[in-house]
Amino acid sequence: MKVHICVVGRLRGGPEKALIDDYLGRFDKTGRGLGLSLGQVIEVEDRKGGGMAAEAALIRQRLPGAAYWVMDERGEVMTSPSFAEHLGAQRDRGIGDLALVIGGADGIDPSLRADAGLAISFGKMVWPHMLARVMLSEQLYRAASILAGSPYHRT
Repeated sequence: MKVHICVVGRLRGGPEKALIDDYLGRFDKTGRGLGLSLGQVIEVEDRKGGGMAAEAALIRQRLPGAAYWVMDERGEVMTSPSFAEHLGAQRDRGIGDLALVIGGADGIDPSLRADAGLAISFGKMVWPHMLARVMLSEQLYRAASILAGSPYHRT
């Protein structure tokens, strides 16, 4: 299963980019033997300032398949093993492409959230957009490590 990351906003150089690239590379390397691979990193920008609805339209146009999850503060707070289990279950169902969506500064449009297969929260705090990308990238690598039985994740 290809895992795509679809985000509002462009990533420039800097420490966040280095971390994201490192974790996504690790995910791709670890995941390949498990039937998981990194797909596209899709970045969209609403240059006309249409807000969440415009961002949602841009995201929907670029989604590589029908299956997607959203990262949203109103979503389910889960453990890393639970996230890995959900990811593995999608793969085992034969889903070819799964997109993980991070919205813009105002969050995820309600219609996009309502149609998502799953809404996931990194906790009750709100995180800056680029840190959410870093955290998602690390959790993908951690999920692949958990599924592979690697000692990276310790409980």
